[in-house]
Amino acid sequence: MVNPAEKNFDRSQEREEPEFIEKLVAVNRVAKVVKGGRRFGFAALVVVGDGRGRVGTGNGKAKEVPEAIRKATEQAKKKMVRVPLREGRTIHHDVRGQAGAGKVLLRSAPSGTGVIAGGPMRAVFDCLGVQDVVAKVVGSSNPYNMVNATLAALQNMQSPRQVATRRGKKVGDIVSNRETSGSKTAPAEKQD
Repeated sequence: MVNPAEKNFDRSQEREEPEFIEKLVAVNRVAKVVKGGRRFGFAALVVVGDGRGRVGTGNGKAKEVPEAIRKATEQAKKKMVRVPLREGRTIHHDVRGQAGAGKVLLRSAPSGTGVIAGGPMRAVFDCLGVQDVVAKVVGSSNPYNMVNATLAALQNMQSPRQVATRRGKKVGDIVSNRETSGSKTAPAEKQD
């Protein structure tokens, strides 16, 4: 028979340690040429998220790959940021981001679209918990630049609540304006 006190203790431990999604984006091997030959080192780029709107990125360097990944994961957990999501599945509005020569364009998408994005950007969206988004990389395809540009774009995004508080309006006014401006399309052509 299990002691009830032990049962509660185990549950409290599970609550304290939230489950993070970790994605290894890139591993680089670098060589330092010395008198006796080459000394190899490794650099790892990792994206960590909780799947519910928090994401962070980190890079670590070490003589062994597992140590580099561990360092990168620790750094990513420290640098996590919260991103507002629309209905918990997509971004609120179209946004651009830039890091170095890497530029990205992120567009919100209707339900069922899926994640249409390339490698490093897909890792960010998977860790973030985004289910529907269309993303395009313009410029550098370096994974470091792509991940940092994606995070820069996500940090530039604003939720309707943030816009409403800044303007001194109600959230409903902001959302209704978005829906009416989004539904305005070219007038239908007359048929003969």
